Amino acid sequence: MTQPQTPTRPPAFALIRRLPGPPLPLAPLSVLLSALMRSSVRRHPAILRRMGAAAGARFLIDVTDAPVLLLMEPSLRRLAAFPRRAVPGHDAAIHGKLAAFLAMLHGTEDGDALFFSGDLTIAGDTAAVLSLRNALDDAEIDLTEELASLSQAAAPLTRRFSDLIARRTGLALSRAAMAGAGGQP
Repeated sequence: MTQPQTPTRPPAFALIRRLPGPPLPLAPLSVLLSALMRSSVRRHPAILRRMGAAAGARFLIDVTDAPVLLLMEPSLRRLAAFPRRAVPGHDAAIHGKLAAFLAMLHGTEDGDALFFSGDLTIAGDTAAVLSLRNALDDAEIDLTEELASLSQAAAPLTRRFSDLIARRTGLALSRAAMAGAGGQP
């Protein structure tokens, strides 16, 4: 009795399967991030005033569990994405996992505690990072509401999507979700 033949894949198929996926479309992501930055500054104008001269600094935001680096330029109201292999010039850098950045942004963890514990690390202009952290603390930003403000028509969908992400990942993208999870925004 003959065994059924299983189709064999050509060696090229195995090679193609190991290749990295297509690069992330960073230009459209940067446009969206900069729109978010401009909207947030319009909604919270005290951020730039609170930062003073530090608003002119370039901040590298390295979310270590994300596939890209972010460069924030507050005075230019610009937030751009870069491939990890192309680190942009910057004055200060903040490194850490997404959960730590969200906890600091939503006020559920003290920024100083996140830095002292090593959950977030900084390099470069420490005074500029402190100024940014203080300005964000005072603004009490809610990431979901900032995203929802970009399009009133899509706001309900944005909030539902944020809730879905929170349920599936444990990451809370809003102050309300952080409060429901036991945080004190």
